[in-house]
Amino acid sequence: MKNTPKGSSPFPELQGAALQQGLWGLIKNRNYTARLFRQDLSAALIVTLLLIPQSLAYALLAGLPLQAGLYASILPAIAYALVGSSGVLAVGPVAITSLLTYSALNPLAEPGSSEYLMLAILLALMSGMCLLLMGLLRMGFLANFLSHPVMSAFVSASALVILLGQVKGVTGIPIESGTLPVQLLSLVESFGQLHGLTLLLGLGCVLFLLVMRHFLVKWLLKLGVAAGLAALLARMAPLILLILTTLLVAFSQLDEQGVKIVGKLPVGFPELALPSLSNHWLLSLLPAAMMISLIGFAESVAIARNFAAKRRQQVNPNRELLGLGLANLVSGASGAFPVTGGLSRTVVNHDAGAVTPLASFLTGLGMALVLLYFTGWLYYLPQAMLSSVIIVAVLSLIDWKQLPYLWRYSRGDAWAWLATALGVLLLGLEIGLLLGVLVSLAAWLAKNSHPHMAIVGRVPGTEHYRNVQRFKVEVEPEILSLRIDESLMFANAIEVEQRILVELSNRKEVRHVILMGSGINHIDASGVEMLEQLNQLLDEQGIALHLSEIKGPVLDRLKRSHFLKLQTGKIFLTQHQAVAELTRVA
Repeated sequence: MKNTPKGSSPFPELQGAALQQGLWGLIKNRNYTARLFRQDLSAALIVTLLLIPQSLAYALLAGLPLQAGLYASILPAIAYALVGSSGVLAVGPVAITSLLTYSALNPLAEPGSSEYLMLAILLALMSGMCLLLMGLLRMGFLANFLSHPVMSAFVSASALVILLGQVKGVTGIPIESGTLPVQLLSLVESFGQLHGLTLLLGLGCVLFLLVMRHFLVKWLLKLGVAAGLAALLARMAPLILLILTTLLVAFSQLDEQGVKIVGKLPVGFPELALPSLSNHWLLSLLPAAMMISLIGFAESVAIARNFAAKRRQQVNPNRELLGLGLANLVSGASGAFPVTGGLSRTVVNHDAGAVTPLASFLTGLGMALVLLYFTGWLYYLPQAMLSSVIIVAVLSLIDWKQLPYLWRYSRGDAWAWLATALGVLLLGLEIGLLLGVLVSLAAWLAKNSHPHMAIVGRVPGTEHYRNVQRFKVEVEPEILSLRIDESLMFANAIEVEQRILVELSNRKEVRHVILMGSGINHIDASGVEMLEQLNQLLDEQGIALHLSEIKGPVLDRLKRSHFLKLQTGKIFLTQHQAVAELTRVA
């Protein structure tokens, strides 16, 4: 991609509005050129090659037949391209949704069984319906309820659970799925079943991928390879490893020595069908479907926004809900499992030059060709290689540095992070996420229940009013000026009232109280009731209650209440105007 001047879009021939309308918007845009098509086509080819090992690996992680990963990479990518608002988001199977699928279905059916597959299909359909309903109701804001600390802890802890679960694939040791203690106990008890050849092959694959990830780019740059091309080649390491390990197993006949292989995969498309529905299964899967929908959407929209910002474009959250909902519906209808936007493939899609949703559409077609003509070549692919792909992929998701950083910056966010991580590791994914959300809300309520309030005075020679504890300011003895730096709501209304009364108990000369509202963004019914009660209490003491610098939306709410009719004082445009007028009156 050529460099563009600051402040300009790298694709001026395309209108942002068209890109936000998916492939349909692109079709109506007459400025789509052959140059852009070549970029989309080349990106689709590269992502397709990367998606082959990833799709198989994530199906393995979800406890499903490997071909389900291929199915989840075809129609979902095409469906998202039709209505999604991101030009580079690569939709398909990813580690987190695969783990969530396995976590939800493992207690209900045997992984790999026909009943398990039916439940996975039903889960994808229900996730799609949840996302579509959220999109139609324009509920894209729901992703904001999953704060960054909660999402960071959830992803990190889930990655650790995934990591331990894939030890089986690279060692041959059967490890029971479940929480961290269950996995560790199972690992110790079954350690005697370690398979030497599988371990050797698995460690070799992990080492190869790590070396390629961390050192290949440097080596290629020293050889004079362009930086962009070097990065793409490094990200294609899983495909290179797929070819090498498949050839190794085939020629060395390692499968006859106990190394598990992929085996024969079905050729061609599955029949589009819906699973049998029952109220029992619907009720059992509904919480998991809602969680997968919310987490998948939050992850996807964060990725899409990040890359859109790099191109001075925008992402429409509600269209993302529709695009992801449609992708999950067709994923279920085609015999697959829940999907969402993946970070690693989106990075490759972006770096390879993808411009529009047509790249995603072409990726789906590319995976269809793989399913039709190339699955036979994967017969000797060792499962240890697929597990190594998952292990290396999730290693980058673990971010334990967040906790000490948050502990220094915000204790409330740190507790939310810790509660989420420990909940996921010790109690399960669903409980861990719920704990994180609850602790975040509790921290938010605790913060708002103790709002920052400051007595303010005038900075000499100016009309500015600042905290008396931080600045040398002038104050009028008969006026108490108190700035409130939080919204007035049920959680802090009593606290604000008590603070004012305490300050007045130490200032017998005060005849006017001015509440400086520059920091008040919202006031609820409890806040209004507090003002009315405070107004009455002060009036009984011969003190007038005034307001200054009240924001428009807050003032609009006050006008719909009885407070303004009962108020003993006035509402002033600025704090300086209030103090000046009340001083003259006094």
